[in-house]
Amino acid sequence: MFLENVLLDDPLVNHELNVDLDPKSADKRALILHNDDYHTFEYVIDALVDVCKHDLMQAEQCTYIIHYNGKCDVKGGTFAELKPLKDALVLRELNATID
Repeated sequence: MFLENVLLDDPLVNHELNVDLDPKSADKRALILHNDDYHTFEYVIDALVDVCKHDLMQAEQCTYIIHYNGKCDVKGGTFAELKPLKDALVLRELNATID
């Protein structure tokens, strides 16, 4: 027991554990919006504000990430929460997936 306390108090020892004890987190998903060559920045920003309830700055940042990286996680949640948002983005002819 003493050795464990010494190791946990030592700043040179990495003791972070990536264990998620929340049982609901197993169902966490990401709504991903993919880049396309058809829609304007303004169109995508408006869609993120309307559908995902982003504020203007968040929508702009996501749009730039999509443009430069090809995709962006625009919303997190359960599949049931994200499915209507994905469908609304697809109705706007945007390429969205749930991962």
